[in-house]
Amino acid sequence: MELSPLWISLKIALASTLFTFLFGLLAAWGVTYLRRGKHLVDGLLSIPLVLPPTVVGFLLLIAFGQHSAFGRFLNTVGIRLIFTWQGAVVAAAVISFPVMYRGARGAMEQVDENLIFAARTLGMREFTILRRVVLPAARPGIAAATVLSFARALGEFGATLMVAGNLPGKTQTMSIAVYTAMQGGDRALAFRWVLIIVCFSLTILVLMNVLTDRGYRRKSR
Repeated sequence: MELSPLWISLKIALASTLFTFLFGLLAAWGVTYLRRGKHLVDGLLSIPLVLPPTVVGFLLLIAFGQHSAFGRFLNTVGIRLIFTWQGAVVAAAVISFPVMYRGARGAMEQVDENLIFAARTLGMREFTILRRVVLPAARPGIAAATVLSFARALGEFGATLMVAGNLPGKTQTMSIAVYTAMQGGDRALAFRWVLIIVCFSLTILVLMNVLTDRGYRRKSR
């Protein structure tokens, strides 16, 4: 049993989670305290959550394909995303971003506003408030959102297949390996990959619950 889909999936999930963590926190912080157009911005940031992954993959192909202006610009600077593992990272990041963003935003909205007002009264800048007040208070929810974002990226299939294709040893993830095995009639191999994915998913969910419970118990104390 070739294990390259496992390592490719982990590499893609880790890289995409790094992007979704950074940009998800900034987006959640900005939208939480946005005064106008909040619902529209929230909808635009959350739309990959409700769109079929193949539709997201199609839109990414339009955006980054060789026939698009941005795609041609990337080619001129030597960056290629279509049918590469970097493209799979982009697809997984776009699909999992709403999970991170909405989880972090929900955690930030639970922070006592009096703490933020007090920090502003003391002359703290907004980024300092985010770093020293909001993030420590919202840590359990953010940790849970990060774990779920990683899990979503680890199991991504539709958008990854559209953007990165099914190249064994390069872009073939565990989910795509299941699809390929079933297409080839090897149900035993598909079942083994399914077991691995289920074990990873269960471990991630248990870890999320442990982090959340410990964080809220520490917060209560």
